Amino acid sequence: MMQMNGVPERTQPQDSLRPWAFQLPKIDLHRHLEGSLRLATLTELARAYAIPLPSYDVEGLRPYVQMVEDVPDFHRFIEKFELLRRFYTSKEAIQRITREAIADAAADNVVYLELRFNPLALARIQGFAFRDVVAWVVEATAEAERETGLRTCLILQIPRQESLEVANEIVDIAIDTFGRWVRGVDLAGDEVTYPPERFIEPFQRAYDAGLHITIHAGEAMGAESVRKAVLYLHPQRIGHGVRSVENSSVVRMLYEQGITLEVCPTSNLHTGVVPTLAVHPLADLLRLRLQVTLNTDDPGVSATTLTDEVLVAVERIGVAPGAIYR
Repeated sequence: MMQMNGVPERTQPQDSLRPWAFQLPKIDLHRHLEGSLRLATLTELARAYAIPLPSYDVEGLRPYVQMVEDVPDFHRFIEKFELLRRFYTSKEAIQRITREAIADAAADNVVYLELRFNPLALARIQGFAFRDVVAWVVEATAEAERETGLRTCLILQIPRQESLEVANEIVDIAIDTFGRWVRGVDLAGDEVTYPPERFIEPFQRAYDAGLHITIHAGEAMGAESVRKAVLYLHPQRIGHGVRSVENSSVVRMLYEQGITLEVCPTSNLHTGVVPTLAVHPLADLLRLRLQVTLNTDDPGVSATTLTDEVLVAVERIGVAPGAIYR
């Protein structure tokens, strides 16, 4: 990593670890469809659908949709999605974005991918029905899986800031489509303002129906957010969860219940969860014998790949290569 205006910027490591990291058959369990758009595709869709942009040049557009020279900050990171959500203009656009996200993961030697998306985000601009956008993503996923051989499952994401009516509708769709591709539900968004106990009822229904559950927690808010998520919402996994290390009882709870953390180091740097990668708690989580996975979160926004995340874990955080296999 090098410094640009005091902000870490990714560079390609010039050592022998990159071929090893690339060749590893990798699993990404925490990747957002809405954060996986190609810059070239954005400019093409903008021209095709007359979407107003601050720049129609890839490099000119980059600062508006990627964390380039930004001071790390959670809200600054989330702001990137305001522009990105303009691009869900048609069934064809949504399916193209889905196919490309899966193709990009396959090109990075990812062998199993779980792609999560917010049906509301995909539906809102054009007023599409939630069920329609879910069906379109499923269809595109099946097509991309045939083309790439990359086994891909889908997680329907519920936004914390929306109403219980929206949450229940997304859960209903997840229950109805649960099967080969749709595997579970997620809760994401502002964990400080919108606590998990608001969503007990829809997540209880998801749990009773046999859906798999993952919850964003322990990112913008501390370990208490993780504790509440586990207490109220039946998660098998926690998205991020890195601030669990702030409370030993939460660490013990995660260990005893076998709950897995979906850790995304570069994203944690960009959102300001950690000031530098050198103090990222990933290595501590492993030493505490918690179940941990490495993931990309929003590879388009963070300009990262899962190969990059492996290198970050080893070179910047100090995780032993052997621990990557575990």
